[in-house]
Amino acid sequence: MARWCYRHRLVVLLLWLGALFGLGAASSAAGTNYANVFSLPNTDSTTAYDLMEKAFPERAGDTGTVVWEVDGDGGASVRDESVRSRIEPALEEIGRMKGVGEVTDPYAAQGAAQISRDGRIAYAQITFTEQANAVPKELIEDVVDTAQAAERDGLQVELGGQAIARTQEPPQGTAEAVGILAASVVLFLAFGSLFAMLLPIVVALAGVGTGLIGTMLLSHVTDVPEVAPLLGSLIGLGVGIDYALFIVTRHRRGILRGMKPEESAVTALNTSGRAVLFAGGTVCIALAGMLVMNMRFLDGVVVATSLTVVLSVLAAITLLPALLGLLGMRVLSRRQRRRLAATGPEPEEASGLAARWSAYVQKSPRRLAALAVVVMAVLAIPVLSLRLGATDQGNHQESTTTRQAYDLLAEGFGPGFNGPLQVVVEGDAPAGLVDGIRATEGVAQVAAVPPANGVTVIQVVPTTSPQSEQTDRLIDRLRDDVIPQSGAEAHVGGVTAVFKDFASVTGDRLPYFVATIIALGFLLLMVAFRSLVVPLTAALMNLIAAAASFGVLVAIFQWGWGTELIGVGKEGPITSFLPVIMLSLLFGLSMDYQVFLVSRMHEEWVHTKDNARAVRVGLAETSRVINSAALIMICVFSAFVLSGDMEGAMAGIGLAAAVALDAFILRTALVPAAMHLLGTSNWWLPDWLEKRLPHLAVEPKEEAVAPAAEEEPAEAGRASVVHGYVRTADGEPVDGAAVTLLTKGGRQVDRVTSLADGSYIVSVPAPGAYLLATTAPSYGSRAGQVVVTEGPLVHDVELAEGEVDAAPRGGGVN
Repeated sequence: MARWCYRHRLVVLLLWLGALFGLGAASSAAGTNYANVFSLPNTDSTTAYDLMEKAFPERAGDTGTVVWEVDGDGGASVRDESVRSRIEPALEEIGRMKGVGEVTDPYAAQGAAQISRDGRIAYAQITFTEQANAVPKELIEDVVDTAQAAERDGLQVELGGQAIARTQEPPQGTAEAVGILAASVVLFLAFGSLFAMLLPIVVALAGVGTGLIGTMLLSHVTDVPEVAPLLGSLIGLGVGIDYALFIVTRHRRGILRGMKPEESAVTALNTSGRAVLFAGGTVCIALAGMLVMNMRFLDGVVVATSLTVVLSVLAAITLLPALLGLLGMRVLSRRQRRRLAATGPEPEEASGLAARWSAYVQKSPRRLAALAVVVMAVLAIPVLSLRLGATDQGNHQESTTTRQAYDLLAEGFGPGFNGPLQVVVEGDAPAGLVDGIRATEGVAQVAAVPPANGVTVIQVVPTTSPQSEQTDRLIDRLRDDVIPQSGAEAHVGGVTAVFKDFASVTGDRLPYFVATIIALGFLLLMVAFRSLVVPLTAALMNLIAAAASFGVLVAIFQWGWGTELIGVGKEGPITSFLPVIMLSLLFGLSMDYQVFLVSRMHEEWVHTKDNARAVRVGLAETSRVINSAALIMICVFSAFVLSGDMEGAMAGIGLAAAVALDAFILRTALVPAAMHLLGTSNWWLPDWLEKRLPHLAVEPKEEAVAPAAEEEPAEAGRASVVHGYVRTADGEPVDGAAVTLLTKGGRQVDRVTSLADGSYIVSVPAPGAYLLATTAPSYGSRAGQVVVTEGPLVHDVELAEGEVDAAPRGGGVN
């Protein structure tokens, strides 16, 4: 397929453009129909909500609040004529606007309760004819402008409500644009080429664009929450850029090593492209694990995020090879093209900082592992105080009108006024119930609404804020003690109760969810790498990364360490559904990095059966691209602080922290250190299990290239390797030594350059006798015969300064 896309690149481009414009036209005509369905089956708050819908079916529109305060100096009151003459005309004008259903006026006969006891603060409620996401933004802006035009010295007017909050959102796409800009900088520094930089960006935008448009259309046939497109674009940009980065990096490496562009692209898709397919599948499986929670709200999130990931993978394996075909050699920078023309292909071995770090990890695995564990444990400490709940407008930035309105209502009518509870009774409420609620500790106000459609609603205002633990305990007292003692069949509802139930259900089901995605990830890695220890290590690392990232999340958003500084408002509980979404994304992304890291190690292990070398080479050759990919994801995720959505900011910061810790501490230090310590047991799998497991190849099998027939060693057989170290007489590694394997007839079979730790590995096409020649600029040369049988041969070479030795030395049979 990669070759077909490469050769028919214009057709592929037209198909993608047609899909984008076609879906875009369809979504423009259909619009969106997002629905925040927070109710949970078989919970008390859901039962209360259903009864309230039965009692008040006409209250379908969103409600906003206009709050005003007069300066208390001099005994001023909101009842003063100078205040009424400014506020009342504004409210009347708002009431006449198309799309506004009703405005409750505190100056009306029934509005006395809407003025605070000290007379300094009052509010009016605006009921729109539509839900918040369907109210035209122009109408909301007109309401805000009209209300705030009544301000004067000594009179402050603020507005609150879900619809009003939409006026404070930054322009749509701001977070995505900033994330893409930051990712572009990282890509340009990594590639040094404008065209190569643009490839992952274009591929990610194609995947995310089609995914978001598809999500808009799906919102008409299933419940998709408003936060789903944000989360879809967040994960889609991250994985889309990363997947394209892995493939483009492999393609560029192939060209630099002498392959033609078409063959390099096909090879890149047949190797890294397979890993991308596997990684994308693991992300979708991790996301699908959210279905275990049995929460309708999360079903729409699964649909949106999984669709975006699938389309990002599709773009990477179809659109990307077409774009590679258009660019040809221009995927390399001009400097790289000039160097390739002047000096020829570069050696295949990794070198530089990555190789030196890999060698250091091999030398000090215990020290690095201990240090990494300590760092992760310290960062995980805050997770012990994790409290799930809901954010509201009290968590907005202090400068916003919604936060100001929230604080004014809390000041004038009590902290619990922003989150009233509803005790709902089918039929008439017994007097004992109302009296019992009024006498309950933590209750500030109680008001029973006359029965409607056979349902009575008792409005309960707590003494504490909606996010307070005391409010949660009040809900428990009402449900467990007060209502049962009254003998009534009543249910506690309201937004605060809904989110409390959501947090409770999440906490109860979270262990099953974690067990499910860990088990699925374990099985996938076990099948892919034919090992029990590798997937067990990956599962443990995922849990460590999750604990540390949630520790960072708690410290910032729950403890308030820098919330105002980074512009995300006031501290509060962690949103109830966030752990489920974050864990799904985190486990999926961690699996990506584990696959790319361990697949190279596994390939080396299959060839050499040398665990130390497999881990060292695997880390040296993948750490740079993994770290670059992680840096891009960190940029994309962190940019979602600018989304204007608290849940989006939480998810962005949490995932950015998780990716940073996973890539720079776990995959770069702790995982390879642990694998060095575990030795060959990394690759242990019982024979009986090996026979029963299906075969799933992450990397394609490499075909051995046999030497010419006249030079073939006498003993025919399968391919193998010779590997070892090039060192001085003092045991110091020799970096950059040229190691050449020759047949008896003098034909070169393979040629490599030793790494920073002196290690080398040359491929042997078949068993037999060969000549191994080693040269280094300051150490002379050494040559010797090596005899290779069925397995890999370990052969160390010792070089002395100025020595030339063509005699056989150090060969052996393995």
